Amino acid sequence: MTTLPPLLVTMGDPVGIGPEIIVAAAAAGELHDAVVVGDPAVLRRAAALRGGGGPMAVLDSPRDAAPPGALRVWMPPDLMPAASPALSALPWGQVSAAAGAAAARCIEAAVARVQAGDGRAIVTAPLHKEALAAAGVRFPGHTEMLQALATPAVQSPPPVRMMLANPELRVVLATIHVSLRDAIAALDFDVVLSTIRIADAAARRWGLAAPRIAVAGLNPHAGEGGLFGDEEIRFIGPAVQAARADGIDASGPHPPDTVFMRARRGAFDLVVAMTHDHGLIPVKYLGVEEGVNVTLGLPFVRTSPDHGTAFDIAGQGRADPSSLMAALHMARALADGGSPAGAAG
Repeated sequence: MTTLPPLLVTMGDPVGIGPEIIVAAAAAGELHDAVVVGDPAVLRRAAALRGGGGPMAVLDSPRDAAPPGALRVWMPPDLMPAASPALSALPWGQVSAAAGAAAARCIEAAVARVQAGDGRAIVTAPLHKEALAAAGVRFPGHTEMLQALATPAVQSPPPVRMMLANPELRVVLATIHVSLRDAIAALDFDVVLSTIRIADAAARRWGLAAPRIAVAGLNPHAGEGGLFGDEEIRFIGPAVQAARADGIDASGPHPPDTVFMRARRGAFDLVVAMTHDHGLIPVKYLGVEEGVNVTLGLPFVRTSPDHGTAFDIAGQGRADPSSLMAALHMARALADGGSPAGAAG
């Protein structure tokens, strides 16, 4: 058993590629300080896709010792109702309420354990949003679920934001999993200012004394002085000025079609984008194999790959574990006081 608590890796949707990329990362030696929160039978089935895998140790608690080199797995005792079909018998790549419920339960258990000091960070394999909905889970994805689970019942949820990062670009989103129409309607001065503040606070924790934050506009050419929309004039620009009055090195609003290129070339440390696809397309275009999703604002570190469950290739034994391995590297770096800039290798 290591001195530090382990990373806790949730198995994700059991019929997606999550279990497969977990066992592939383990075979590459990337889970040496991690415990998988999930169903051992699901992981054994995934290992069979890759030629059988190595030894596995099923733990009673995430802090238990295990033989060197073994894939450590902790199964929450209430993962599946007794009358439910075995998760390892579910068909690959098909939406299942049982799979969605199990994936959600692993997240709940991981949060409880990290809050109890039995884990130093959480790395989540991909969920399937339709499976969550089929299971009656009221959250559309990881970010919203983690926000609620991190909050005591008597308190309001902390403001959190999604950041997608790779060695070249770090983007923080003001809105995430809602329709584009609803995202635009949700944007206002407070949302933009809160996003800038969360991004700045996170970057300072990584060791940047004065993070340079570029705020992207919403409209083409950042509105062109109101010709193509007035959100930049009404609240994005004022939020930037308010952040600067707080001592934050924020600038903008910048035209969204060029700001990411400038950040990639070193002009900025982070970019704040107004909507999900505005911000994530540039990062994912650079390659999903190095991209990592980080939830900012939580009382613990959480990272994940920047791809989904890939039901189209689940069960074929060819899923690429690179993004999960990058998420593991970044979780270690952030949990141990480092920066995402140095977490890619």
